[in-house]
Amino acid sequence: MNPILAILLCAAGGYVLGATPFGYLAGKLKGIDIRQHGSGNIGATNAIRVLGKSIGIPVFILDLLKGWLPVWLAKVWWITLPGAETLLSTAAVVTGLAAVLGHMFTFWLNFKGGKGVATATGVLLGIAPVAMLGGLAVWLLFFFTMRYVSLASMMAGVGVALTMIVQMSRTGSWDWVMLGFGLLIMILVIVRHTANIRRILSGTEPKAGGKKQPT
Repeated sequence: MNPILAILLCAAGGYVLGATPFGYLAGKLKGIDIRQHGSGNIGATNAIRVLGKSIGIPVFILDLLKGWLPVWLAKVWWITLPGAETLLSTAAVVTGLAAVLGHMFTFWLNFKGGKGVATATGVLLGIAPVAMLGGLAVWLLFFFTMRYVSLASMMAGVGVALTMIVQMSRTGSWDWVMLGFGLLIMILVIVRHTANIRRILSGTEPKAGGKKQPT
């Protein structure tokens, strides 16, 4: 198979899997449209805030898996293609990016979706686990010191990119496709949190541990 066609197929599969709006579907099971409650986001943070941890945590796990699964499937399939080994990293990155974009711009909801943090975490788990751990460490640091999930998520994106840079500089092996993905994810996560940035600056952003939003 032509490598370009194969990459396009991987991207299409990643987007479709990533576009599954688990937070929205969980809200519907409870008889509400989660987009009309809390922050209006369909992601795991708002699901926890509005629907409670018993539903929100499974939403987070599913959002993470829909980032990891397409990457894993793409890698398994890719190694079966003759002569395509050199593009394995590119195929995995393109698939992962498509999954994140699918979550952010899902066709099920008129191309309006979540902020992509959990899905990006799943993608990184599949293609760059060390960078994922670096981002997680930064997330935990900012979450437990500042108590803002949004701020912790944005800084985790920075942590992922910095971890990639440090790791590649130490080994002397620069994977520009992977690094480009890390930088792009950092930018996308920050851009998708612009409303949160405004609320943090105005002092209206809710902190973790607050009361669940009434439904």
